[in-house]
Amino acid sequence: MREASAAGASIVVFPEVYVSGYPYWNWLKNPLDGSAWFARLYHSAIEVPGQEVEELCRLASDNNIHIAIGVNERGARSLGTIYNTNLLISPDKGLVNRQRKLVPTFAEKLSWTAGDAQGLRVTETRLGRVGMLACGENTNTLARFALLAEGELIHLANFVAFPFVDNYDMPTAIRTRIGAHSFEGKVFSIVSCSAMSQEIIDAIADSEEDKKRMQGSPNAYSAIFNPHGEVISEPLIDVEGITYADIDLEQCIAPKQYHDILGHYNRFDILSLQIDRTERSPVRYVGEANELSGMVKAEQEAGPLSTSTRQEPHSDVGTRGEKS
Repeated sequence: MREASAAGASIVVFPEVYVSGYPYWNWLKNPLDGSAWFARLYHSAIEVPGQEVEELCRLASDNNIHIAIGVNERGARSLGTIYNTNLLISPDKGLVNRQRKLVPTFAEKLSWTAGDAQGLRVTETRLGRVGMLACGENTNTLARFALLAEGELIHLANFVAFPFVDNYDMPTAIRTRIGAHSFEGKVFSIVSCSAMSQEIIDAIADSEEDKKRMQGSPNAYSAIFNPHGEVISEPLIDVEGITYADIDLEQCIAPKQYHDILGHYNRFDILSLQIDRTERSPVRYVGEANELSGMVKAEQEAGPLSTSTRQEPHSDVGTRGEKS
C-alpha cells in the first residue's frame, strides 16, 4: 500500500482472499482429508468489521489511498461459517462496501458459504463510481450488469492463481471476461490476481502428481483495461508485483455512441433485472417489530425515552473524473 501510494496511485487492488489465503486443498484432497485445513482457514479468517479492518482503514488514511482487498470473512452468527469477501476502503470514509461472493465456484463450495446482494452495488468515491466482483463472479452476466446499471465506471476484479492448466487457462479466461466487461460497459477494469508460490505447493501437495498439478503455468494474470477492452498496463503473469496505469474517466463517454447498453442500445421494456438485497440470515423474525413498537409506545406514555441508532458504513458523496 505504501509503495503504491508513494508511486502516485489513488487506489490499490489486492487479489481474491489475500487475507489469509485460498483453499487449494479442495481441488486436491477429498473433503474428509481437507477438514483440518478448513478449520485452519476459519481460524485465520477475520471479522468484518474488526481489528484487521480498522488497521486497513488506518493505512488507507495515512497513505491517502483507496484499498480493495479480498478476505476470508468469519460469519457473525455461526461458528465455522466463512465468506469470500471483498472490502473497499476509502482514505476519508473507512470501510465503504463489503461484497460477499454470491456463489463459490466448483470445489470452493467446500469452504465458503454463498453471499447475498447487499454489497452488489456501486460505491461513489472521489475517484469515480466503483464496483467489484470476485473471480468467477465476473462470468456472471447479471451480476456484471447490476453494477453497470448503477453507473459503474471503475470495475475491480480479483482472482487467484489457478495452476490446473490441463483443465482451465486462467490468463485467457481473465483477458476474455474482463476485456468483455470493459468493452460492454465502456468502463476501466483493474484486475489483481495472486501468484502461486513454492511455499503453497510444499504445504498442500502430498504427492509428485499433486506437485505437478500445482505448478502448471501460466496460471495468473494481473492488468488494467480501458473502456475499449484493451490492456493499458504491463501485465503481471505468474509473478508478484504491482502494475500501474493512469485512467481518465472522460474516455468512458465517446465509446457509448457505439453501444450504450444502459441507454440507447437496450430495450428495457423487453429485458429487465430485479435484485433482492435482503441480507441472508439463518433465521427471520416475524412480528418482533410490532412487539417492539408496542413497547416503545408504552415507554413513551410512561415518560422520556432514550434511543440510539447504529449507522452502517456509507459511500463517499462526491465523484470526480480524476486520474487514478
